[in-house]
Formats: sequence, structure tokens, C-alpha cells
Amino acid sequence: MAHTAMSGKGTTPGDDPLQTAVWRLRSRACWADAAALLGPRAEHDAGAALQRAALLVERCLYTEQGWAEAEDALRTAEALAHDDTERGAAACERGQLAYAATLHGVRDRADEARAALGRAAALIAPGAPGRALLDFRRGLLAENLARSPQAARAAYRRAHAGAAAHDDPLLLSFTWRHLAGLALRDGELAEARHGFAESLRIREELGYLVGTAPALASLAEAEGEPEASRLRAEARRLFRLLGGVPTWLAAQLAPPPPAATA
Repeated sequence: MAHTAMSGKGTTPGDDPLQTAVWRLRSRACWADAAALLGPRAEHDAGAALQRAALLVERCLYTEQGWAEAEDALRTAEALAHDDTERGAAACERGQLAYAATLHGVRDRADEARAALGRAAALIAPGAPGRALLDFRRGLLAENLARSPQAARAAYRRAHAGAAAHDDPLLLSFTWRHLAGLALRDGELAEARHGFAESLRIREELGYLVGTAPALASLAEAEGEPEASRLRAEARRLFRLLGGVPTWLAAQLAPPPPAATA
């Protein structure tokens, strides 16, 4: 995604100060505050409008709240998009919002999600920076809505290669984690453990706090005791620190029921 007059993604020294501030807020689950920083530019700049929409869409996925605000931001981004790259990025966000609404049971928008990501695929050229994120999101649909792990694995692998080629460590943390999840499902413990560990390492290095608890919980699934319990305890601590975000992690981190006594 292009961010006009804003360099970097805020994760490395030398990035645009605005991007650095946005990243710090985003990584701490403060999506609304991050979006507010982009508000003035987002009224007239397509790149800023797309980034603002992406932040609010991500908030919906992590918190199950803010749907109307994300829709409004997305409509603004769609209206400001003036080339195929920007229109493709907006369609990719439209697909992600529809996916999140379906996943969380807000409303079945699976057909809309597929159509939007298909439209994005027609607009974003193979090898373009935004293609890796699109491939990853198509993998999410395949895994969680279509229940097709083989199609999901192929999409995640394309996304993984694209993220590596375009030096996108955050996306790599997602592809590592989801490929590891499929490996765990297939009983490939060593492969799963490696992927989950790589995802956690990257997120800790980037300071992506809101994504660290899910990474810890995932790694715990592939580890034996007592390491698994230690990882889950740390995940619970971060989960509480961020006010119960991401919401979908609550069930996974629920403490086991007390042992029955005679």
C-alpha cells in the first residue's frame, strides 16, 4: 500500500515520524487513536485514507467493534483511489472487513469477501508489494470459511514468499503462524514449533504487542509441559494488559477447570 509523503511503516529508525507514531499506537491495540493521527491527511490523500481504513478494519477483527466506522473509512478510501494499485488495496480491505464480519458472526458476508478479494487480484499485479497481503487474506478465507486447508497452504506459501521478497516482517509473522497452524493440524510438531517460534520472534522484535499473546498461545499448542503452561501464562498476562484483545483469544486462554475431588 502506498502512503504518499510518508516513508516506512514506523517499525525502523529513520521512518516518517507520523508512521512511527501510528505503528506504536497500532501495536498497542489503540487503532482509533492511530486512525485519528491520519485523519487530516485521509480526507484528501488516497494513501492515508487506505491506511486509516486498514487500521479500522483491523480493529474490527481484533475487537469485534467499530464496524460502522470502518465502513465509512473504507468508502472514503474507495472514493479517493485513482489507480489500479489503490483500487486493488481498497478492494483487499473490503474483502478483509467482510471476512471479519463473517468470521465473528456479525453477518454472513462470505460471498462479498470472495468477490472483493477476486477484484483485488485483478487489480494488483503479481509481484507487486500488495499482492502478498492479498494472498494471505485469500488463505484466511480458504482456511476459515471454505475449510480447504490445501488451498489455504498454497495461498499462505505465496504470501510468505512475497513478504520475504518485499521485506515485510510483520506479514511474515502472520504467514509463519498460519503455516505452522496447518502443520500442527497435520501432526508435524517440529515444523509447527519452528513456525510458531519464528512468528513470536518477529513480533517481539517489532514490538507488535497486540499480536504477541496470540503468538505465545500458538507456540504453547506445539510445546510440552512445563513450557506450554509458561507460554500460556505469559499470553494471559498480555491479554489482560490489553483489555481482553484480541477477543477471539479468550476461549483459547481460559484456565482449565479445577480437578474434581472425591
